[in-house]
Amino acid sequence: MLKTLVDLFIGFSRATLLGYGGGPAIVPLYEHEAVDVYRWVTQEEFGQVLAFSNALPGPVATKITMLIGYKVAGWLGAAVALIAVAIPVFIILIGFFAFLEKFKDSPFIKGMVAGIRPVVFVMLAMLAWDFAKYAFVPKDTGPFSWLPFGIAAAYFILVHYLNISPLLGVVASLILGGIFLR
Repeated sequence: MLKTLVDLFIGFSRATLLGYGGGPAIVPLYEHEAVDVYRWVTQEEFGQVLAFSNALPGPVATKITMLIGYKVAGWLGAAVALIAVAIPVFIILIGFFAFLEKFKDSPFIKGMVAGIRPVVFVMLAMLAWDFAKYAFVPKDTGPFSWLPFGIAAAYFILVHYLNISPLLGVVASLILGGIFLR
């Protein structure tokens, strides 16, 4: 059990410290640790954790790691996963804040930020591409096999173009999925 807890801390800390660009951009790194390195979950289980995590309020990074930590080692695993995500970032954030405040107008720092943006974009695109295979696969070929795509299209139109609250879209998709995608 101790080795599992240490592995949770190392795996999620490493991914957190290498991630740049916020929660969605870090998801591929968590996926790599949880699926490829430690094999805590399968690719399909990770897709389910990602979907569930995005349906709940709060930062996606903490939800993904805590759910996997709980699956692997119960409540203690969830706590270790949360600590692995929060504490290293907190320490670095405090240190870098002073540095960035001092050098925020530096051309080098501005160049670093400009240089990382395309990488963050690619990480988000990879996440979307990988997740699509779980998001749009119908459970069967019945009369509602088109519904995952329909939910996605309706959500995009309602939120992006009609300015409907994203929360309403999430709630509606949960209800539609519960009724029609059993």
